Amino acid sequence: MHLAILMTNTDESEFAQRHPKDGEKFTDLIRMARPGWRTSVFAVKDAEFPQDLFAFDGAMITGSPASVRSGAPWVTQLLTLIRTAHARKFPLFGACFGHQAIAQALGGSLDRNPDGWVHGLTRNHLLHHPDWAIPLPDEVKLYGSHCECVSTLPGGASPLSESGGMNTGFTLGRHIFTTQHHPEMTHSFILALSDEMRDTLGPAGFARALESLAEQSDQQAFAETLARFFEQAAQP
Repeated sequence: MHLAILMTNTDESEFAQRHPKDGEKFTDLIRMARPGWRTSVFAVKDAEFPQDLFAFDGAMITGSPASVRSGAPWVTQLLTLIRTAHARKFPLFGACFGHQAIAQALGGSLDRNPDGWVHGLTRNHLLHHPDWAIPLPDEVKLYGSHCECVSTLPGGASPLSESGGMNTGFTLGRHIFTTQHHPEMTHSFILALSDEMRDTLGPAGFARALESLAEQSDQQAFAETLARFFEQAAQP
């Protein structure tokens, strides 16, 4: 398969330059399960969009410190592309910003997290188990870092997971799959990001993050699930 990675991460800080970019991280994620799959990265945050998204077998929309509600021209263009992809039942996966963008584009709504930043290892209860998600345990551990959330799902969407009463993922038909979290992040990266965000998180939030990171995420199981999602979505 050949997947497009729609890269939305606007972080160009020194910290970001010291670590793999999201295109590489999402490529590594899918190749954990399917080493032979190809990816092409498009920096949509710089208004670099595929000439023909539908020449690909599917697309992954990454996370970003930008807000889906910013009104930035590239965000508006991305939301329009998501609506077109949905109308054509084109396979889409969204993580964090991507999850929120798909929700917003298709009629859902966003809000600030009621308790501020969610950062560290999160525990997510699966609400249903599609056949392609069999590799996932009933409680999925994923690294998270976000201050906004999906408060209302799009019409026709099925909630896939929740954590602390908040939606953390949904499906729509056979062609849309999202997570609020960051399956592409490695344990070493989330530790480094936690240290980078120490002031933003505050002493209590930073301590909670480090405590949660005594365990690692279910990255391998998620990678296999993601590959199976794209495989079943490609079936007629």
